[in-house]
Amino acid sequence: MKLGRLAFLVPFLALVATFLPPALTPTVASAAPAATTQAPQARVGTWKPRPATYGVVVEKDVEIAMSDGVVLRADVHRPAKADGTPAAGRFPVILTQNPYNKNVSGGATGGGGDYFVQRGYVFVQTDVRGTGSSAGQWDAFGDREQKDGLEVANWATSKKRPWSNGELGLWGPSYMAINQFFTAAQHPRGLKAMFPIVPAGDVYRDVVASGGQIDAGFIPLWFGLVTGSGLVPPAVNKARPEATLTTLLQHVGGALGFQVPMLVSAALGSDAAYDGPFYRKRSPLSVVDEIDVPTFMTGGQYDIFQRGTPMLFDRMQRNGVDAKLLIGPWTHAEGSMGGGLEGSGIGSLNEMALRWFDTHIKDIPDTTLDLDVAPVTYHEIGSGKWRTMRSWLGSEVRAKTYALGSALKPVGGDTVVPLPVQGLCSRSTSQWTAGALAIPGCETDNRINDALGVSYETEPATSDLAFSGPINADLSVSTTGTDGLIAVSVEDVAPDGSVDRITGGWQTLRHRAVIASRARTLNGQVVQPWHPFTREAEQSVTPGTIYRVPVEVFPTGAVIKKGHRLRVTVHSYDVPHLLPNVKQLVRGVAGVVTVHHTKTHPSTLILPARR
Repeated sequence: MKLGRLAFLVPFLALVATFLPPALTPTVASAAPAATTQAPQARVGTWKPRPATYGVVVEKDVEIAMSDGVVLRADVHRPAKADGTPAAGRFPVILTQNPYNKNVSGGATGGGGDYFVQRGYVFVQTDVRGTGSSAGQWDAFGDREQKDGLEVANWATSKKRPWSNGELGLWGPSYMAINQFFTAAQHPRGLKAMFPIVPAGDVYRDVVASGGQIDAGFIPLWFGLVTGSGLVPPAVNKARPEATLTTLLQHVGGALGFQVPMLVSAALGSDAAYDGPFYRKRSPLSVVDEIDVPTFMTGGQYDIFQRGTPMLFDRMQRNGVDAKLLIGPWTHAEGSMGGGLEGSGIGSLNEMALRWFDTHIKDIPDTTLDLDVAPVTYHEIGSGKWRTMRSWLGSEVRAKTYALGSALKPVGGDTVVPLPVQGLCSRSTSQWTAGALAIPGCETDNRINDALGVSYETEPATSDLAFSGPINADLSVSTTGTDGLIAVSVEDVAPDGSVDRITGGWQTLRHRAVIASRARTLNGQVVQPWHPFTREAEQSVTPGTIYRVPVEVFPTGAVIKKGHRLRVTVHSYDVPHLLPNVKQLVRGVAGVVTVHHTKTHPSTLILPARR
């Protein structure tokens, strides 16, 4: 296995630190894509980033008192003169709220933040409550942390800050992208734009329990990262050294009071294993309708938030917000860095963010922005080309149905024997460890993993089949157990037999119920089913009974080239991504699964095909 693809490592957390968002390193701008409707390609634009005109001076661990008396600490990066002293005047503020200890992970955001500082912004980076040098107890995206976001934003734009002109932008990757939505939804003073990089939309369905089983690949390590970085001794308060010890003890108390109980509850199949108010409170899709500021967001084809990021964009665009979406060929770690944009027309993420902030915060006229950058720009799997669209899941796609057993013909039998190594030798391992782990040869060729399940594929395509958006694998299945997981991979089979796993979806049998009003449809067909993962929505499973199980396959943008085959493969595990909790194990998730495709019990794949 190969480890640590990130730009840096935190020594005290070795493996876990590979989930820390890396620096957003500026690169030279190249071109920019245009919004077009037929076979869109990137085009060359004329915009160039402004050169750096300032140095950077940093004031460390500035204390910010919250309304409940808890003190958060922030680093304030200000434009500096040639002699290293702060430049005169007031500047717009870019805010990032970091849970990974800014004094350890400063390179993850400080490098990008300083890019803006050198061009006339102030960059403020805080440790969120209960992490780094900030006091209190961590409660990821909870009520108090969300309120802190508003108070910190208003602090940064206050007239009392001699370096702030009262205008604000929000910026950052991953956790630092998610909390932008909660801050923006409260309408802080002076907020004019945001730039969330690889944010989640619905944390339960996106990452915590995709399809109803617990994410064992990412969540425990992520908790470990936040906990470990929070246990690094915080900045010493020279005036009150006892406050430093108090802060550290609060961090320990937070771990024992939040992280540990959550993991135990999820593993046992208790409250944390089900969707509900706790996860809705922490999901940006719950507040996105409150946001009206221009928003540029990025996602990855193999990101842990592959599902949620485009859903956020879609909602904002439908609400009339000035929004743009960039989806690259990235895992979560790669998406946080935003590399490999050559040919996209975007340049680097720093340059795009500068252009976005200059336009919407500094009001610098940019008449070619909407010509150069389409509403949607994505890297197409199968062609390696950058494509553009006017919207996500709009008029440019139409549902196309493939029946398993006819259009998608069986490769072997229809019985899936449960093997707790299914998924290991596939791109899923890399994706659901945020890009940190992969088995050589398995990430780009899924043949070994497919041999452990059941596959269905088309004849070689006589013309290119392009599709973009979510996919519905609407399957008829039975099992010898009383519960189970259906893991679906949508794949491209090349003429040489190699298999590229494009995307995947998962669904536990007991949560097969669908709320039709929340499903997404195209020309009358469901392309994105919506399952309620609550205790009340659980349905019993009788061994041998055939059930219709719509599996939400996460959205993608891909093309099956002429001569290639479209393949669907079904497994009953996806390791190390998902594992059954204790309750699911007791019910018997290890039953043998049969996929049916008869006239009475059909199974279909519904794709959003490009017109």
